[in-house]
Amino acid sequence: MAASSNSSLSGSSVSSDPEDYQPPIWKSYLYQLQQEAQRPKRITCPQEMENRPKYYGREFHGMISREYADELLAGAEGAYLIRESQRQPGTHTLALRFGHQTLNYRLFYDGKHFVGEKRFESVHDLVTDALITLYIETKAAEYIAKMTTNPIYEHLGYTSLLKDKMVHRLSRGRTESRRVTFQRDEKISSSPLVRRSALKDTPEKQCFYEKIHNFKVHTFRGPHWCEYCANFMWGLIAQGVRCSDCGLNVHKQCSKLVPSDCQPDLRRIKKVFSCDLTTLVKAHNTTRPMVVDMCIREIELRGMTSEGLYRVSGFSEHIEEVRLAFDRDGVKADISASAYADINIIAGALKLYLRDLPIPVITFDLYSKFIQSAKIPSAESRLEAIHESLLQLPPAHYETLRYLMAHLKRVTQFEKDNLMNAENLGIVYGPTLMQPPEQNALTTLNDMRQQKLVMQLMIEHEDVLF
Repeated sequence: MAASSNSSLSGSSVSSDPEDYQPPIWKSYLYQLQQEAQRPKRITCPQEMENRPKYYGREFHGMISREYADELLAGAEGAYLIRESQRQPGTHTLALRFGHQTLNYRLFYDGKHFVGEKRFESVHDLVTDALITLYIETKAAEYIAKMTTNPIYEHLGYTSLLKDKMVHRLSRGRTESRRVTFQRDEKISSSPLVRRSALKDTPEKQCFYEKIHNFKVHTFRGPHWCEYCANFMWGLIAQGVRCSDCGLNVHKQCSKLVPSDCQPDLRRIKKVFSCDLTTLVKAHNTTRPMVVDMCIREIELRGMTSEGLYRVSGFSEHIEEVRLAFDRDGVKADISASAYADINIIAGALKLYLRDLPIPVITFDLYSKFIQSAKIPSAESRLEAIHESLLQLPPAHYETLRYLMAHLKRVTQFEKDNLMNAENLGIVYGPTLMQPPEQNALTTLNDMRQQKLVMQLMIEHEDVLF
Protein backbone atom coordinates (compact mmCIF):
# COMPACT_ATOMS: atom_id res chain seq x y z
CA MET A 1 0.00 0.00 0.00
CA ALA A 2 1.54 3.33 -0.99
CA ALA A 3 2.33 5.48 1.99
CA SER A 4 1.45 8.60 0.05
CA SER A 5 -2.25 7.77 0.24
CA ASN A 6 -2.06 7.97 4.02
CA SER A 7 -0.23 11.28 4.39
CA SER A 8 -0.91 12.97 7.71
CA LEU A 9 -2.80 16.21 8.04
CA SER A 10 -0.86 19.11 6.63
CA GLY A 11 -0.50 22.09 8.93
CA SER A 12 -1.18 24.40 6.02
CA SER A 13 -4.67 22.98 5.58
CA VAL A 14 -5.77 24.25 8.96
CA SER A 15 -6.29 27.86 9.91
CA SER A 16 -6.81 29.53 13.27
CA ASP A 17 -9.51 31.66 11.68
CA PRO A 18 -12.82 29.73 11.81
CA GLU A 19 -13.91 31.34 8.54
CA ASP A 20 -10.84 29.91 6.79
CA TYR A 21 -11.25 26.53 8.42
CA GLN A 22 -11.02 23.46 6.19
CA PRO A 23 -12.22 20.01 7.28
CA PRO A 24 -9.55 17.52 8.37
CA ILE A 25 -8.13 15.08 5.85
CA TRP A 26 -9.21 11.63 6.93
CA LYS A 27 -6.48 9.01 6.46
CA SER A 28 -7.54 6.07 4.32
CA TYR A 29 -4.79 3.51 4.90
CA LEU A 30 -6.53 1.45 7.60
CA TYR A 31 -9.83 1.60 5.73
CA GLN A 32 -8.14 0.17 2.63
CA LEU A 33 -6.60 -2.59 4.72
CA GLN A 34 -10.00 -3.52 6.13
CA GLN A 35 -11.32 -3.83 2.58
CA GLU A 36 -8.45 -6.24 1.80
CA ALA A 37 -9.07 -8.49 4.81
CA GLN A 38 -10.17 -12.06 4.16
CA ARG A 39 -13.88 -12.86 4.31
CA PRO A 40 -15.02 -15.74 6.56
CA LYS A 41 -15.42 -19.19 5.01
CA ARG A 42 -17.53 -21.55 7.10
CA ILE A 43 -16.42 -25.18 6.99
CA THR A 44 -19.60 -27.18 7.52
CA CYS A 45 -19.87 -30.62 9.07
CA PRO A 46 -21.08 -33.22 6.51
CA GLN A 47 -23.30 -35.01 9.04
CA GLU A 48 -25.83 -33.77 11.58
CA MET A 49 -24.35 -33.58 15.09
CA GLU A 50 -26.82 -34.76 17.74
CA ASN A 51 -25.04 -32.96 20.59
CA ARG A 52 -24.74 -29.65 18.72
CA PRO A 53 -25.66 -26.66 20.94
CA LYS A 54 -28.72 -24.83 19.60
CA TYR A 55 -26.77 -21.57 19.25
CA TYR A 56 -24.27 -23.10 16.75
CA GLY A 57 -24.90 -24.05 13.13
CA ARG A 58 -23.35 -26.55 10.74
CA GLU A 59 -19.89 -25.11 11.49
CA PHE A 60 -19.97 -27.26 14.66
CA HIS A 61 -17.99 -30.48 14.12
CA GLY A 62 -18.33 -32.10 17.52
CA MET A 63 -15.38 -33.50 19.43
CA ILE A 64 -12.49 -33.56 16.98
CA SER A 65 -8.76 -33.11 17.53
CA ARG A 66 -6.74 -29.99 16.81
CA GLU A 67 -4.87 -31.90 14.14
CA TYR A 68 -8.03 -32.93 12.32
CA ALA A 69 -9.41 -29.37 12.54
CA ASP A 70 -6.14 -28.15 11.04
CA GLU A 71 -6.57 -30.59 8.13
CA LEU A 72 -10.12 -29.41 7.48
CA LEU A 73 -9.02 -25.75 7.41
CA ALA A 74 -5.75 -26.24 5.51
CA GLY A 75 -5.22 -24.07 2.46
CA ALA A 76 -8.28 -21.84 2.99
CA GLU A 77 -7.44 -18.44 4.52
CA GLY A 78 -10.38 -17.16 6.56
CA ALA A 79 -11.87 -20.64 7.00
CA TYR A 80 -13.31 -21.49 10.41
CA LEU A 81 -15.13 -24.19 12.35
CA ILE A 82 -16.18 -24.91 15.92
CA ARG A 83 -15.16 -28.04 17.77
CA GLU A 84 -15.74 -29.47 21.20
CA SER A 85 -12.55 -29.72 23.23
CA GLN A 86 -11.20 -33.23 23.80
CA ARG A 87 -9.28 -32.09 26.86
CA GLN A 88 -12.26 -30.27 28.43
CA PRO A 89 -15.53 -31.83 27.22
CA GLY A 90 -18.41 -29.36 27.25
CA THR A 91 -16.20 -26.43 26.27
CA HIS A 92 -15.90 -25.18 22.71
CA THR A 93 -13.08 -23.90 20.55
CA LEU A 94 -13.15 -21.64 17.50
CA ALA A 95 -10.55 -22.82 14.98
CA LEU A 96 -9.65 -20.06 12.49
CA ARG A 97 -7.22 -20.12 9.58
CA PHE A 98 -5.10 -16.98 9.29
CA GLY A 99 -1.54 -16.37 8.14
CA HIS A 100 -1.18 -19.97 6.90
CA GLN A 101 -1.74 -21.38 10.38
CA THR A 102 -4.70 -22.47 12.47
CA LEU A 103 -5.50 -20.26 15.46
CA ASN A 104 -7.56 -21.72 18.31
CA TYR A 105 -9.70 -19.59 20.64
CA ARG A 106 -11.85 -20.65 23.59
CA LEU A 107 -15.40 -19.75 22.53
CA PHE A 108 -18.10 -18.62 24.96
CA TYR A 109 -21.81 -17.90 24.76
CA ASP A 110 -23.98 -15.94 27.23
CA GLY A 111 -26.68 -14.88 24.81
CA LYS A 112 -23.96 -13.54 22.54
CA HIS A 113 -20.77 -15.11 21.18
CA PHE A 114 -17.36 -13.94 22.40
CA VAL A 115 -13.72 -14.88 22.78
CA GLY A 116 -12.66 -11.57 24.39
CA GLU A 117 -14.34 -8.29 25.35
CA LYS A 118 -16.46 -7.90 22.22
CA ARG A 119 -19.77 -9.76 22.05
CA PHE A 120 -21.42 -10.73 18.76
CA GLU A 121 -24.87 -11.77 17.61
CA SER A 122 -23.43 -14.53 15.40
CA VAL A 123 -20.24 -16.56 15.06
CA HIS A 124 -19.96 -15.28 11.48
CA ASP A 125 -19.78 -11.66 12.75
CA LEU A 126 -17.21 -12.65 15.35
CA VAL A 127 -14.99 -14.26 12.71
CA THR A 128 -15.41 -11.30 10.34
CA ASP A 129 -14.25 -8.90 13.05
CA ALA A 130 -11.38 -11.22 14.03
CA LEU A 131 -10.10 -11.44 10.45
CA ILE A 132 -10.20 -7.66 10.05
CA THR A 133 -8.39 -7.09 13.34
CA LEU A 134 -5.76 -9.77 12.69
CA TYR A 135 -5.08 -8.51 9.18
CA ILE A 136 -4.79 -4.83 10.13
CA GLU A 137 -2.71 -5.46 13.26
CA THR A 138 -0.38 -7.74 11.26
CA LYS A 139 0.01 -5.44 8.27
CA ALA A 140 0.02 -2.11 10.08
CA ALA A 141 1.43 -2.75 13.56
CA GLU A 142 4.10 -0.06 13.23
CA TYR A 143 1.66 2.41 11.66
CA ILE A 144 -0.85 1.90 14.49
CA ALA A 145 1.86 2.41 17.10
CA LYS A 146 2.71 5.80 15.57
CA MET A 147 -0.71 7.03 14.47
CA THR A 148 -1.16 9.32 17.48
CA THR A 149 2.08 11.23 16.90
CA ASN A 150 0.50 13.88 14.68
CA PRO A 151 -3.11 14.19 15.85
CA ILE A 152 -5.50 16.51 14.05
CA TYR A 153 -7.08 17.23 17.43
CA GLU A 154 -4.16 19.44 18.39
CA HIS A 155 -4.21 21.53 15.23
CA LEU A 156 -5.38 25.00 16.16
CA GLY A 157 -7.95 25.43 13.42
CA TYR A 158 -9.72 22.14 14.10
CA THR A 159 -9.92 22.44 17.87
CA SER A 160 -10.81 26.12 17.81
CA LEU A 161 -13.75 25.35 15.54
CA LEU A 162 -14.98 22.75 17.99
CA LYS A 163 -14.53 25.07 20.94
CA ASP A 164 -16.21 28.01 19.20
CA LYS A 165 -19.50 26.16 19.70
CA MET A 166 -19.39 27.56 23.21
CA VAL A 167 -19.28 31.32 22.77
CA HIS A 168 -18.14 32.18 26.27
CA ARG A 169 -15.66 29.97 28.03
CA LEU A 170 -16.31 29.95 31.74
CA SER A 171 -13.65 31.25 34.04
CA ARG A 172 -13.04 29.57 37.35
CA GLY A 173 -15.84 31.67 38.75
CA ARG A 174 -14.06 32.45 41.98
CA THR A 175 -14.34 36.15 42.58
CA GLU A 176 -11.07 36.03 44.45
CA SER A 177 -8.92 33.01 43.77
CA ARG A 178 -6.70 33.38 46.74
CA ARG A 179 -5.00 31.78 49.69
CA VAL A 180 -5.97 32.97 53.13
CA THR A 181 -3.83 32.90 56.27
CA PHE A 182 -5.82 32.58 59.48
CA GLN A 183 -4.26 34.05 62.60
CA ARG A 184 -5.29 35.30 66.00
CA ASP A 185 -5.73 39.05 66.34
CA GLU A 186 -3.37 39.96 69.19
CA LYS A 187 -5.38 43.11 69.96
CA ILE A 188 -8.54 41.12 70.75
CA SER A 189 -7.64 38.52 73.33
CA SER A 190 -11.09 38.18 74.88
CA SER A 191 -12.41 35.96 72.06
CA PRO A 192 -10.14 33.16 70.82
CA LEU A 193 -12.27 32.69 67.70
CA VAL A 194 -11.88 36.25 66.42
CA ARG A 195 -9.65 36.25 63.35
CA ARG A 196 -8.54 38.38 60.53
CA SER A 197 -7.57 37.16 57.08
CA ALA A 198 -4.38 38.28 55.40
CA LEU A 199 -4.35 37.90 51.63
CA LYS A 200 -1.13 36.80 50.02
CA ASP A 201 0.06 38.92 47.12
CA THR A 202 -0.64 36.33 44.45
CA PRO A 203 -2.24 37.23 41.13
CA GLU A 204 -5.80 36.13 40.57
CA LYS A 205 -5.80 32.79 38.83
CA GLN A 206 -8.17 32.39 35.90
CA CYS A 207 -8.91 28.99 34.46
CA PHE A 208 -11.59 27.18 32.54
CA TYR A 209 -14.06 24.61 33.81
CA GLU A 210 -12.22 21.52 32.67
CA LYS A 211 -14.18 18.35 32.12
CA ILE A 212 -12.93 14.91 31.19
CA HIS A 213 -14.72 13.11 28.39
CA ASN A 214 -17.21 10.40 29.32
CA PHE A 215 -16.05 7.77 26.84
CA LYS A 216 -18.01 4.57 26.34
CA VAL A 217 -17.43 1.72 23.88
CA HIS A 218 -19.52 2.32 20.78
CA THR A 219 -20.46 0.42 17.64
CA PHE A 220 -20.44 2.68 14.58
CA ARG A 221 -22.71 1.91 11.64
CA GLY A 222 -20.80 2.56 8.45
CA PRO A 223 -17.22 3.83 8.12
CA HIS A 224 -16.06 6.19 10.89
CA TRP A 225 -12.77 7.98 11.45
CA CYS A 226 -11.12 8.89 14.73
CA GLU A 227 -11.51 12.58 15.55
CA TYR A 228 -8.20 12.59 17.39
CA CYS A 229 -5.76 10.95 14.96
CA ALA A 230 -7.90 11.07 11.74
CA ASN A 231 -7.41 7.33 11.14
CA PHE A 232 -10.12 4.84 10.27
CA MET A 233 -11.75 2.96 13.16
CA TRP A 234 -11.57 -0.63 12.01
CA GLY A 235 -13.64 -3.65 12.93
CA LEU A 236 -17.24 -4.80 12.70
CA ILE A 237 -18.46 -3.72 16.14
CA ALA A 238 -17.09 -1.74 19.11
CA GLN A 239 -14.61 -0.05 16.78
CA GLY A 240 -13.93 2.81 19.19
CA VAL A 241 -15.39 4.94 21.95
CA ARG A 242 -17.79 7.88 21.95
CA CYS A 243 -18.13 10.58 24.58
CA SER A 244 -21.72 10.30 25.76
CA ASP A 245 -21.70 13.98 26.75
CA CYS A 246 -20.28 15.70 23.65
CA GLY A 247 -20.28 12.95 20.98
CA LEU A 248 -16.51 12.90 20.28
CA ASN A 249 -15.56 9.68 18.43
CA VAL A 250 -12.05 8.27 18.89
CA HIS A 251 -10.06 5.05 19.03
CA LYS A 252 -9.91 3.49 22.48
CA GLN A 253 -6.14 4.04 22.57
CA CYS A 254 -6.54 7.66 21.43
CA SER A 255 -9.07 8.37 24.21
CA LYS A 256 -6.23 8.26 26.74
CA LEU A 257 -4.58 11.22 24.99
CA VAL A 258 -7.60 13.47 24.48
CA PRO A 259 -7.43 16.61 26.69
CA SER A 260 -10.01 17.26 29.41
CA ASP A 261 -11.93 19.69 27.22
CA CYS A 262 -15.33 18.06 26.86
CA GLN A 263 -18.03 20.56 25.89
CA PRO A 264 -21.31 18.71 26.59
CA ASP A 265 -24.06 18.91 24.00
CA LEU A 266 -27.47 19.78 25.44
CA ARG A 267 -29.07 17.27 23.09
CA ARG A 268 -27.18 14.50 24.88
CA ILE A 269 -27.99 15.64 28.42
CA LYS A 270 -31.23 13.81 29.17
CA LYS A 271 -31.89 15.13 32.68
CA VAL A 272 -30.89 17.71 35.28
CA PHE A 273 -31.07 15.72 38.52
CA SER A 274 -28.42 12.99 38.93
CA CYS A 275 -26.35 14.59 36.15
CA ASP A 276 -22.67 15.25 36.83
CA LEU A 277 -22.30 18.82 38.13
CA THR A 278 -19.55 19.93 35.76
CA THR A 279 -21.32 18.30 32.81
CA LEU A 280 -24.51 20.21 33.55
CA VAL A 281 -22.93 23.65 33.94
CA LYS A 282 -20.82 23.23 30.81
CA ALA A 283 -23.80 22.03 28.79
CA HIS A 284 -25.86 25.06 29.84
CA ASN A 285 -22.88 27.46 29.81
CA THR A 286 -23.59 28.60 33.37
CA THR A 287 -21.43 29.17 36.41
CA ARG A 288 -23.54 26.95 38.66
CA PRO A 289 -26.36 24.44 38.18
CA MET A 290 -29.65 26.20 37.43
CA VAL A 291 -31.32 24.18 40.21
CA VAL A 292 -29.06 25.79 42.80
CA ASP A 293 -29.55 29.32 41.46
CA MET A 294 -33.32 29.06 41.00
CA CYS A 295 -34.07 27.35 44.31
CA ILE A 296 -31.90 29.72 46.34
CA ARG A 297 -33.42 32.72 44.57
CA GLU A 298 -36.92 31.49 45.43
CA ILE A 299 -36.01 30.70 49.04
CA GLU A 300 -34.43 34.09 49.59
CA LEU A 301 -37.45 35.74 48.03
CA ARG A 302 -40.06 34.24 50.36
CA GLY A 303 -38.63 31.71 52.79
CA MET A 304 -35.81 33.15 54.89
CA THR A 305 -38.01 33.52 57.98
CA SER A 306 -39.67 30.11 57.63
CA GLU A 307 -39.24 28.19 60.88
CA GLY A 308 -37.00 25.15 60.48
CA LEU A 309 -35.90 26.09 56.97
CA TYR A 310 -33.99 23.12 55.44
CA ARG A 311 -34.72 21.05 58.57
CA VAL A 312 -38.48 20.71 58.02
CA SER A 313 -39.31 18.42 55.11
CA GLY A 314 -41.77 19.21 52.37
CA PHE A 315 -44.14 16.60 50.94
CA SER A 316 -42.05 14.05 49.05
CA GLU A 317 -44.62 13.83 46.24
CA HIS A 318 -44.34 17.57 45.60
CA ILE A 319 -40.55 17.46 45.79
CA GLU A 320 -40.63 14.72 43.17
CA GLU A 321 -42.82 16.97 41.02
CA VAL A 322 -40.18 19.71 41.21
CA ARG A 323 -37.50 17.22 40.20
CA LEU A 324 -39.52 16.14 37.19
CA ALA A 325 -40.17 19.78 36.27
CA PHE A 326 -36.44 20.55 36.20
CA ASP A 327 -35.67 17.39 34.21
CA ARG A 328 -38.41 18.23 31.72
CA ASP A 329 -38.31 22.05 31.51
CA GLY A 330 -34.87 23.07 32.79
CA VAL A 331 -34.66 26.81 33.43
CA LYS A 332 -38.35 27.16 32.51
CA ALA A 333 -39.45 25.02 35.47
CA ASP A 334 -42.09 26.82 37.53
CA ILE A 335 -41.21 26.76 41.24
CA SER A 336 -42.97 29.99 42.14
CA ALA A 337 -45.33 30.44 45.11
CA SER A 338 -48.30 29.96 42.82
CA ALA A 339 -47.05 26.46 41.95
CA TYR A 340 -45.61 25.48 45.36
CA ALA A 341 -46.75 27.65 48.26
CA ASP A 342 -44.77 25.63 50.82
CA ILE A 343 -41.15 26.84 50.66
CA ASN A 344 -40.03 23.59 52.29
CA ILE A 345 -40.79 21.85 48.99
CA ILE A 346 -38.26 24.06 47.20
CA ALA A 347 -35.72 23.61 49.99
CA GLY A 348 -36.28 19.85 49.83
CA ALA A 349 -35.80 19.83 46.05
CA LEU A 350 -32.48 21.68 46.43
CA LYS A 351 -31.26 19.17 49.00
CA LEU A 352 -32.42 16.28 46.82
CA TYR A 353 -30.53 17.67 43.83
CA LEU A 354 -27.30 18.03 45.83
CA ARG A 355 -27.72 14.62 47.48
CA ASP A 356 -28.31 12.83 44.16
CA LEU A 357 -25.22 14.16 42.39
CA PRO A 358 -23.14 11.20 41.10
CA ILE A 359 -20.07 12.99 42.45
CA PRO A 360 -20.91 15.00 45.60
CA VAL A 361 -20.17 18.72 45.82
CA ILE A 362 -17.29 17.80 48.14
CA THR A 363 -15.85 15.13 45.89
CA PHE A 364 -15.08 11.57 46.93
CA ASP A 365 -11.33 12.03 46.52
CA LEU A 366 -11.29 15.02 48.89
CA TYR A 367 -13.72 13.64 51.47
CA SER A 368 -11.04 12.31 53.82
CA LYS A 369 -9.08 15.58 53.67
CA PHE A 370 -12.09 17.54 54.89
CA ILE A 371 -12.80 14.98 57.62
CA GLN A 372 -9.19 15.07 58.80
CA SER A 373 -9.24 18.87 58.72
CA ALA A 374 -12.17 18.88 61.15
CA LYS A 375 -10.19 16.76 63.60
CA ILE A 376 -7.34 19.28 63.95
CA PRO A 377 -7.37 20.68 67.53
CA SER A 378 -6.08 24.16 66.66
CA ALA A 379 -8.88 26.41 65.41
CA GLU A 380 -6.53 28.39 63.15
CA SER A 381 -4.89 25.30 61.67
CA ARG A 382 -8.30 23.69 61.18
CA LEU A 383 -9.51 26.62 59.06
CA GLU A 384 -6.23 26.64 57.12
CA ALA A 385 -6.65 22.93 56.31
CA ILE A 386 -10.29 23.38 55.19
CA HIS A 387 -9.24 26.30 53.01
CA GLU A 388 -6.47 24.25 51.40
CA SER A 389 -8.93 21.43 50.72
CA LEU A 390 -11.42 23.85 49.15
CA LEU A 391 -8.79 25.02 46.68
CA GLN A 392 -8.46 21.45 45.37
CA LEU A 393 -12.15 21.14 44.44
CA PRO A 394 -13.07 21.14 40.74
CA PRO A 395 -13.99 24.73 39.76
CA ALA A 396 -17.69 24.04 39.21
CA HIS A 397 -17.91 22.29 42.59
CA TYR A 398 -16.03 25.12 44.28
CA GLU A 399 -18.29 27.81 42.81
CA THR A 400 -21.45 25.89 43.72
CA LEU A 401 -20.25 25.38 47.29
CA ARG A 402 -19.18 29.04 47.61
CA TYR A 403 -22.58 30.25 46.44
CA LEU A 404 -24.44 27.82 48.71
CA MET A 405 -22.39 28.74 51.80
CA ALA A 406 -22.97 32.44 51.18
CA HIS A 407 -26.71 31.70 51.02
CA LEU A 408 -26.65 29.62 54.22
CA LYS A 409 -24.74 32.42 55.96
CA ARG A 410 -27.62 34.73 55.05
CA VAL A 411 -30.07 32.14 56.39
CA THR A 412 -28.36 32.30 59.81
CA GLN A 413 -28.94 36.06 59.89
CA PHE A 414 -32.66 35.27 60.28
CA GLU A 415 -32.05 32.80 63.13
CA LYS A 416 -34.53 34.52 65.45
CA ASP A 417 -37.30 33.68 63.00
CA ASN A 418 -36.18 30.43 61.32
CA LEU A 419 -34.33 28.97 64.34
CA MET A 420 -31.54 27.78 62.04
CA ASN A 421 -27.99 28.61 63.09
CA ALA A 422 -24.77 27.43 61.45
CA GLU A 423 -24.63 24.30 63.61
CA ASN A 424 -28.20 23.27 62.73
CA LEU A 425 -27.55 23.85 59.03
CA GLY A 426 -24.32 21.87 59.34
CA ILE A 427 -26.29 18.89 60.66
CA VAL A 428 -28.63 19.10 57.67
CA TYR A 429 -26.06 19.73 54.96
CA GLY A 430 -23.16 17.58 56.21
CA PRO A 431 -24.42 14.27 54.76
CA THR A 432 -25.94 16.10 51.78
CA LEU A 433 -22.68 17.60 50.51
CA MET A 434 -20.22 15.05 51.93
CA GLN A 435 -20.44 11.32 51.21
CA PRO A 436 -17.66 8.79 51.87
CA PRO A 437 -16.38 7.12 48.68
CA GLU A 438 -17.02 3.61 49.98
CA GLN A 439 -20.68 4.42 50.82
CA ASN A 440 -20.34 2.63 54.13
CA ALA A 441 -23.11 3.31 56.66
CA LEU A 442 -20.77 2.85 59.62
CA THR A 443 -18.23 5.30 58.16
CA THR A 444 -20.96 7.87 57.57
CA LEU A 445 -22.20 7.46 61.15
CA ASN A 446 -18.70 7.83 62.60
CA ASP A 447 -17.99 10.92 60.48
CA MET A 448 -21.24 12.76 61.19
CA ARG A 449 -19.67 15.01 63.81
CA GLN A 450 -16.84 16.03 61.47
CA GLN A 451 -19.26 16.52 58.55
CA LYS A 452 -21.36 18.85 60.68
CA LEU A 453 -18.31 20.78 61.87
CA VAL A 454 -16.95 21.25 58.34
CA MET A 455 -20.29 22.68 57.20
CA GLN A 456 -20.62 24.84 60.29
CA LEU A 457 -17.17 26.35 59.85
CA MET A 458 -17.69 26.99 56.14
CA ILE A 459 -20.93 28.83 56.90
CA GLU A 460 -19.50 30.85 59.78
CA HIS A 461 -16.27 31.73 57.96
CA GLU A 462 -17.64 31.86 54.42
CA ASP A 463 -16.26 35.36 53.87
CA VAL A 464 -12.63 34.28 54.35
CA LEU A 465 -12.68 30.61 53.34
CA PHE A 466 -13.89 31.32 49.80
